[in-house]
Amino acid sequence: MKKGSATVAQLSEFDEIIDVRSPAEFADDHLPGARNLPVLDNEQRAHVGTLYKQVSPFVARRIGGALVAENLARHLHAHFQHQPKEWRPLVYCWRGGQRSGAFVTWLRMIGWDACQLEGGYKRFRRHVIDGLDALPSGLDLRILCGPTGSAKTAVLHALAAQGAQVLDLEGLVAHKGSVLGALPGIEQPSQKSFETALHDALARLNPARPVYAEAESRKIGRLHVPETLIERMRAARCVRIDASHNARIAFLLRDYAYLGDDAEALKTRLGHLQRLLAGETLARWRELADAHDLPTLFTELIDLHYDPLYRRSQNGNYVQFAQAATVSTTDLSRAGIDALASDILRLERA
Repeated sequence: MKKGSATVAQLSEFDEIIDVRSPAEFADDHLPGARNLPVLDNEQRAHVGTLYKQVSPFVARRIGGALVAENLARHLHAHFQHQPKEWRPLVYCWRGGQRSGAFVTWLRMIGWDACQLEGGYKRFRRHVIDGLDALPSGLDLRILCGPTGSAKTAVLHALAAQGAQVLDLEGLVAHKGSVLGALPGIEQPSQKSFETALHDALARLNPARPVYAEAESRKIGRLHVPETLIERMRAARCVRIDASHNARIAFLLRDYAYLGDDAEALKTRLGHLQRLLAGETLARWRELADAHDLPTLFTELIDLHYDPLYRRSQNGNYVQFAQAATVSTTDLSRAGIDALASDILRLERA
C-alpha cells in the first residue's frame, strides 16, 4: 500500500471521512459519517465530462483543474482552519483517482496526515455488496409476526430499549411497509444508501446474541431487501403478536393519525389497491377518506384487506410461523407495548 493511502478496513482509524464527489453522487450514497466537500459541483462535473468526451481530455483537465483548485481553496478556508496538526482525514472520490488525489496532495502539503481511500467509493460499494451477502448467515434471528396494527415496529423499539438487539428495516427505509406506509414529508433513501445503512447496522450486531426483526416483504415501499437477508429471515424462528381487534384499531388510529389531514393523499394511496378490490369497495373507502372517518376506514381495511392478506402470506413466507411462540395483549398503549417486549424477552429465557 502506497504512502498516503488506506483501505476500507482502516476506516475507523481516521478522524474524519471526506467525500469530494459531486453533491448528486453524495446524495445517492456515501460512506457512513462522511462529509461532502465536492471539488466539482453537479454542474461543473457535467461540464467537464462533456468537454472530455466532445473536445479532448486535455481541455477537460485544464478547465477542471482550475475549478478543482478554486473549490479546494474555498474548502481549506471554510472548513479546515481550526484543525490541529494531528488531525487525520480520509478522502475519497469515485475510484480513488484525480479528484481525491488532488485533495489529499494539498492536505498533506499543509502538514496533515491525510490519506486517499484505495479504489474510492467503488471499492467501498463492493465491500457493502459482499457484506450483505455474507453477514446475514451469522445472525440468530427472531422474527416478530402479527397482522397489521399489531405494533410490531413499536415492539421492536421497546425491545431495544430493554437491551435487546434489533434490526429495524422500516426505520432504515423510512417506510412503514404497507400501501399506506409512506411517511409524511420524508423521502425514502436510494437503494444504494439503504444498503450502505443496512450493512453498517448488520456489521454492528453481535452474532452471539439474538437479533429481533419484523416480518417484511421483499419490497418495502420502493426499496428491495437484499435476497440473502430476506431468505435468512424467512427461515428464522418466529414470535407471533396476538393483539385484540380493538387494540389494533386503536393503535392504527394513533400511528396513522396524520392520514386524516389530507384526504386527497389518502385516496391516492388507496388507489394502489385498485387491482385487488371491488370497485364499490374502493369507492366507499374514498368516501370515508373524504369524510375523515378513519375509524370505519381502518376497520374495513383490516377486515377486508390486511387480515386476509396476512393469513395467506405468513404461513407461505415464514417456514417456522406455525411453530411460533405467541404473546397476547388487549393493550397496545405505550405501557402495553413495553409489557409485550418484556414477555418476548421472557420467552427467550424460558
